Amino acid sequence: MELRVKPVLTYGVYQRREATSWRPWGGIQTEEEAQEEVRRIEAELGDLASKASFPLKVLPVSPLKSAEDLSGVKEELSSSDLTLIYAAGGNILEELVSSSRWSIIFVRHRSGPLYRWYEVVHPSFLRKRSDEFRQSGVDVEDVVVDSYDELLWRLRALYGLKKALGSRIISIGDPGGWGIGGRAVTLARERWSLDIRTVPYPDLAKRIEKAKGDEDIVRQAHRRADEYLSQEGVTLQTDRKFVDNAFVLYRVFKDLMEELGSEAITVGGCMGTILPIAQTTACLTLSLINDEGYLAFCESDFVVIPSGILLHHISGRPVFLNDPTYPHDGVVTIAHCTAPRKMDGESYEDVKIMTHFESDYGAAPKVEFRRGQEVTLIVPDFEERVWVGFRGKILDAPLLPICRSQADVEIEGDWRKLLREMRGFHWMMCYGDYLRETGYALKKVGIEWVTI
Repeated sequence: MELRVKPVLTYGVYQRREATSWRPWGGIQTEEEAQEEVRRIEAELGDLASKASFPLKVLPVSPLKSAEDLSGVKEELSSSDLTLIYAAGGNILEELVSSSRWSIIFVRHRSGPLYRWYEVVHPSFLRKRSDEFRQSGVDVEDVVVDSYDELLWRLRALYGLKKALGSRIISIGDPGGWGIGGRAVTLARERWSLDIRTVPYPDLAKRIEKAKGDEDIVRQAHRRADEYLSQEGVTLQTDRKFVDNAFVLYRVFKDLMEELGSEAITVGGCMGTILPIAQTTACLTLSLINDEGYLAFCESDFVVIPSGILLHHISGRPVFLNDPTYPHDGVVTIAHCTAPRKMDGESYEDVKIMTHFESDYGAAPKVEFRRGQEVTLIVPDFEERVWVGFRGKILDAPLLPICRSQADVEIEGDWRKLLREMRGFHWMMCYGDYLRETGYALKKVGIEWVTI
């Protein structure tokens, strides 16, 4: 899947008239200047596409002077995810925005010939010559002046959003949601159009028994466990059989994902139901799947899972669903037993393979999160109305009597505000700073974004 961008240049051509104002502001006034600008834009977008860390398809630039010209690009506009409007002049911004899924308006101040809409995009287009914002479909966050870095992070956000919307995810056992009301699954389907495919536990049990009876699968699981445990930075502190069984479960889950055409999976009843069936916990299995670039979550909590899907596709990195604690003195502890090791998307963190804490059973990774690492944390609410986000820095990866993968995180910003704004329960974390991309994407689906 790629983000398809249709760039257009809006401009006007003006003729001198004596003793009157005959041209608006702007450095593009003739056909020749417009064609030169098209070539400039194409070169700039080619450079931008080479820097993108996500699949980006940029269509040819179309110069447009009037609404009549729209008929020639109607098909490309309708088949694109984003219309990138280089607003040098003309008066067709409303028509372009209304015929597009998403729109970004680019205006020049010093990066090339000054654009007319650099002057009036706010009062004339966004506000319609009033004191209230009256234009639907775009707002001040959708206007970029000169900077292709500013454009690129917005494109990254929209790519992540495109990938998240309509995602298919397998739920082992019934999908649910932590907290009151029990509406999480409905909201995930309504707001995010998630395609949730349920695999009942009796069906899973049959698959596991079949896999355990297959000598090739068992032999391969044992070999892969050997390879995993022999990696540098891996320490075993639980019974080896639990690791072997985790790799059998891995094979079952991966076969399910291939069979159902899904890049994501979650496990309900992961702290009880699955244990006697798999004869291990799902913790290590989910960690392995995350490290391969897929999405794997415990608890089947669809309050927080949409945030993980979105953050993963924005960042291009694994994400960590976690239990938060009570923020205090600028620090909060987060923990769970299913952390990925490849948190930066490239290199493995050290790990101890221990038991799952609550059951003291199975195989769960204690990932040694990188001290000093900047992280993004998302705090989703139960009602899919307001999400909270903040940047943090990992201070320590302790070994407290809680879920095995754990971190003390220094909160960047007003931690007392976080106390007041906290909602929902589970949080989502990834390495790096993706606050602005997340907020930009959330606005497109009508979720308010509060940053600390």
